[in-house]
Amino acid sequence: MRAGVGRIIAVAGALVAMVVSAPAALAGGPEGALFVAGKRGNTLSKVDLATGAEVLQVPSCTNPHELATSPDGQHVALACYGGTSVDIFRTDTLEKVRSIELGANARPHGIVWHASGTIYATAEGRRSIFQLVGPLTSATTLFEFGTGKEGSHMLAISPDERTAWTTDLGSRTVTRIDLRTRRAPLSVTVGEEPEGISLAPGGGTLWVSARGSNQAFALDPQTMEVRETVATGRFPLRIAVRPQGDVAVTSDLQDGSLSVIDTATAKVIRTIPVSGLAEAEARFQVTILWSKDGERVYVAETASDTVAEVDYVRGTVLRRFSAGEGGDGMAILP
Repeated sequence: MRAGVGRIIAVAGALVAMVVSAPAALAGGPEGALFVAGKRGNTLSKVDLATGAEVLQVPSCTNPHELATSPDGQHVALACYGGTSVDIFRTDTLEKVRSIELGANARPHGIVWHASGTIYATAEGRRSIFQLVGPLTSATTLFEFGTGKEGSHMLAISPDERTAWTTDLGSRTVTRIDLRTRRAPLSVTVGEEPEGISLAPGGGTLWVSARGSNQAFALDPQTMEVRETVATGRFPLRIAVRPQGDVAVTSDLQDGSLSVIDTATAKVIRTIPVSGLAEAEARFQVTILWSKDGERVYVAETASDTVAEVDYVRGTVLRRFSAGEGGDGMAILP
């Protein structure tokens, strides 16, 4: 489908059997739950953050990647990167309740469940993003917006739902998509292999990490002008702005660490070791996720099938959770 053209599709739901794994006994930690997509094992796991135990694990689609929880906390949506659907599960039981097809070659990857209730997902194989309106209803409608770029991988959505942004790995660009007027997308070249993306609270700055050039960038979300360029650790695969907005953190895969960037000065103010340099490749840290209160950072260590829980203020690893094979995408409930 060409850029800027929408389509409306009715979709139906599906059910899947639930598989339960035995919990482990770990002490401490905040209350709540962490959800992890195991891209090698094709699973979805639920970790009880009060105990550190993986309390549920169910089969998922092939090569699952990013996750997003619903505004009311009752559901979690999964992007099926090895297929063509967005699948939705209950957060209490991990029962699958919907499977929403995006079309041939979709390969959905990045996903956002907006406060409005609408889901947004990239469709890397179609060089587009999808807007899923009413994803939990029997009358779900889909609108597709073309980026025209290769590898539209991750995305961010403005609070008012007027704008979406994607990082386009293959094209070395970041693209702004107008969700209201459907005017032509605006793309700018940003570093080498831009992948991570995070919109600052309030929407005033768009942060992007470029893994191929070891840099982070602060962009004007509307003009797409690069305001600041920051040297990070090696291979910054992801970037995430703290809920308080004071810092942005990159996941530096080849260093096994996090670079902490002061958003006011655009300077790296400290580095938090997570895996350590000697074991960085063995753990292969990928996705990062802040706790809702901004006190902890969760780091998916894909190669070692673990998730590290990091105390942000102290800069120390508190615990490691086991959560399926090849844990990558994560979502959290308070």
